[in-house]
Amino acid sequence: MPLNLAPNIPDPDGFYQELIDSQRDLDESAAALMNARLVLLLANHVGERDTLREALRLARPPAR
Repeated sequence: MPLNLAPNIPDPDGFYQELIDSQRDLDESAAALMNARLVLLLANHVGERDTLREALRLARPPAR
């Protein structure tokens, strides 16, 4: 399954606000841990290794 890069979240601004709000009372370390757990939960939901590999490639910052 190819990675879907088209907008696919109803109310993306509302979701972004929920994401920010979910970390509001966390310190930097706890927020990083939450983000890592969220990535793993969503990766498990996707499940398709090629799709996940493509997402990793696209998410990585370009080399300097």
